[in-house]
Amino acid sequence: MQSTYNLGLVVVSLAVATLASYTALDLAARISTMTAARTRQLWLAAGAAAMGTGIWSMHFIGMLAFSLPIPVGYDFTITGYSLAIAMIVSYFAIVQVARPVLSITRLIAGGVLMGFGIAGMHYTGMAAMQMHPGIHYRTGIFVASIAIAIAVSMAALWIAHALIDSSQQRVLSKRVGAACVMGAAIAGMHYTGMAAADFLPGSVCGAARGVDSQWLATTIILLTVAIMVVTLILSRFDARATALTGSVSSLNSQIVRLANYDLLTDLPNRRTLTERIERAIELSETNGGGFALMFMDLDGFKTINDSLGHVFGDEVLKTFARHLRQCVRNSDTVARLGGDEFVVLVDNLAAPHEAADLAEAVLERMRSGINVENQTLQVMPSIGIAMYPQDGSSVDELLKHADAAMYEAKRGGRSTYRFFEAHMNEAAMRTLKIQSALHEAIGKGYFVLHFQPKFHGGSGEIVGAEALIRLNHPEIGALAPLDFVPIAERSGQIVQIGYWVVRETCLQIRRWEAAGLPSMKVAINLSPRQMNQPELPTKIREIVEKEGVDCGQIMFEITESVAMQDAAKTTEMIREFQASGFEISIDDFGTGYSSLAYLQRFRVKQLKIDRFFTNGLDAEGPEGGAIVQAIIALAHSLGMDVVAEGVETASQFDKLKTLECDEMQGFLLGKPLTADAFSELMRKHLTTA
Repeated sequence: MQSTYNLGLVVVSLAVATLASYTALDLAARISTMTAARTRQLWLAAGAAAMGTGIWSMHFIGMLAFSLPIPVGYDFTITGYSLAIAMIVSYFAIVQVARPVLSITRLIAGGVLMGFGIAGMHYTGMAAMQMHPGIHYRTGIFVASIAIAIAVSMAALWIAHALIDSSQQRVLSKRVGAACVMGAAIAGMHYTGMAAADFLPGSVCGAARGVDSQWLATTIILLTVAIMVVTLILSRFDARATALTGSVSSLNSQIVRLANYDLLTDLPNRRTLTERIERAIELSETNGGGFALMFMDLDGFKTINDSLGHVFGDEVLKTFARHLRQCVRNSDTVARLGGDEFVVLVDNLAAPHEAADLAEAVLERMRSGINVENQTLQVMPSIGIAMYPQDGSSVDELLKHADAAMYEAKRGGRSTYRFFEAHMNEAAMRTLKIQSALHEAIGKGYFVLHFQPKFHGGSGEIVGAEALIRLNHPEIGALAPLDFVPIAERSGQIVQIGYWVVRETCLQIRRWEAAGLPSMKVAINLSPRQMNQPELPTKIREIVEKEGVDCGQIMFEITESVAMQDAAKTTEMIREFQASGFEISIDDFGTGYSSLAYLQRFRVKQLKIDRFFTNGLDAEGPEGGAIVQAIIALAHSLGMDVVAEGVETASQFDKLKTLECDEMQGFLLGKPLTADAFSELMRKHLTTA
């Protein structure tokens, strides 16, 4: 019996097969990302229904495109069976593709089963025509159609699994291309199967009902396209909703992490540490036992930060944090409070010596150095230890006492550890009071300058003075520089205090001049923190010029150890001072590690012999005198004046005079005086001159 095809419906069947293939690719990628079992099963069922309907529709439209010279129809029940087969095959295919791994064995087995399923759908659909006599199939083409179905199934499974990752480049265009290939292959299998069918002359279709095939084809096409388009739209909306939910969840996790962990080192922050200490207190109260807090601060970290930069300093902190975690037990908590402050919560301690052993292990590990950007540095902490319950019953109390013990370790020589003791708390409270006093000292006039006179080594005349700051607080009392300058240095307050000293010195110089006293050169000490301020020379020059004082009347003293921390930077700063007309003196000479090459490069006005060598003139005999003589000779050969400080005995004075020391200062000659007392001293020297 002669058969024909409606070319338009053939093209439509190919388009439906392509759309069904694209739907399968999209759904497989979507389902592969789902983790919730219930949601995954719902989408598997919906995907199988949409994909199965698409494949079946392609088949059915292809059947409707086929016409015989007799009325043709399709049994509703048998047609329903073919649709069910298509959906079952689709479910199986999506499950296979959505697996993380598609092995060769699984690919072959899946392709064979799926191929037989598609062939079964096709030939069940053919059986729905209920032809009498039955359809005769050509064996060769029949077998070829099944082989094509298996090959198409295997290719479809492989392509779909290869494109399952939506993060691939140009994944959309790849899926469209793959869908076209798969659609053509599926249509090819269908029409191969149709070519295998022979309808004998005189055959009658038992399922003919007189339903218009064009109307039926249009209905199926519209319904199928609608189902697949809606499925794709819902898949896209669900994917966007899931992505948004994931983004919100990820953002929320990041916010929680930022709130609980240090951004730089990824260690627990103060908040998390507080919670864990509170938990440790509760457990200790319930189960007995105790724990320790080890509070540590890196010695000399500011020097690293200032000399090598903050970026390098951050790398030092991260590297130190990693090494610190390696030193403690897994049950311990290592936290960063900020800056270079770290705390270790050591749980379940049987005795204090266990905390001491751990502290010693940390120090020993750090003594071997850490490698940062191919540089080996020895970054040592000072460690303070507070024990629960003997050193405190609350988080704040334990942290405060561990901090106090850490400062005691710094005062005890640094790079060591100390257990908290009651007297440390008093020292810590005094430190806090002094720090608070420093904040308000300039505004409330608690600072005052004293001036220690310098005398000419030959004539004994006053040739200058050294400005020395004092703090007179209404509650704390009078404080010497040794009591508050180190605190101001650590807190950074020394910078503003230093500017106040320069301004007040200039004001006093003008007062002396207004009183008719001789022009006096005053020396001012510069601290390490001040030397790290790049704008220091410029700001000081602005202050001096604003106060109307000649820069030549101010001399700045830099200790030898500070000058040599970064000799190149010191040389540059000295040049800036000298360009403005200031003079520079190297203080405490002989106690550091000066390079003679840098000493020559500095080209300073003065060297100040440290009081240690001045005392050696009496204590060390000829050897002490030989060292001082060598320093004076060295300075004079470099065109520098020499000032001896700490002159306290007549024998020291006589020996220095014999050695031709240029200037002297010390308690023998004159103690630090208030500005008014210094004025009176100058007047006496004027009247006796």
